[in-house]
Amino acid sequence: MAFEIAVKAATGAPNVLGDCPFSQRVLLTLEEKKIPYNTHLIDVANKPEWFLEVNPEGKVPVLKYDDKWVPDSDVIVGIIEEKYPDTPLATPSEFASVGSKLFGSFVSFLKSKDQNDGTEQALLVELKALDEHLKAHGPYVAGEKVTAADLGLAPKLFHLSITLDHFKNWTIPESFENVHNYIKLLFARESFEKTKPAKEHVIAGWAPKVNP
Repeated sequence: MAFEIAVKAATGAPNVLGDCPFSQRVLLTLEEKKIPYNTHLIDVANKPEWFLEVNPEGKVPVLKYDDKWVPDSDVIVGIIEEKYPDTPLATPSEFASVGSKLFGSFVSFLKSKDQNDGTEQALLVELKALDEHLKAHGPYVAGEKVTAADLGLAPKLFHLSITLDHFKNWTIPESFENVHNYIKLLFARESFEKTKPAKEHVIAGWAPKVNP
């Protein structure tokens, strides 16, 4: 039986997959586990009545499980892992928090209007930590096989690469070779190709947050 999953539609294009990294994380998990699913695209600027009835908070993604709609990508990924353990994706606990501060530092730098406020340096610290971890344990966070940590990081690195280049003319330094190799590996996966939003939709989704 296929899962039902509600994810963000593209800004200004309600019939196209949108730019929510948390939605993509869930789709990646389903794809990697080869689990059938039906996608509901939600226009977050004009949420349908049925969606707000089953999910009053109105956040995406939400997954239908046991006749209930469950929000929060962390919870959803946990449910999928528990229900379909045959293709294990759980990250070993000692590596589960690798890269966990990367998204926050990226968003702070992206929104920053002051180049001397330390947000760029904070992002570089996080990227350096990830690079060093991958050098010691890579090519993925937990070694040779993809795990949940990678599926969480892949969409965030995709957003980071596109938006910082577009809005700040900034790219990840070449010296972080292991991060660059990691990004290539992640973005080349079939699951990623199938679930990634178009570049222009990522830019459109972030534009109001960068220039409110």
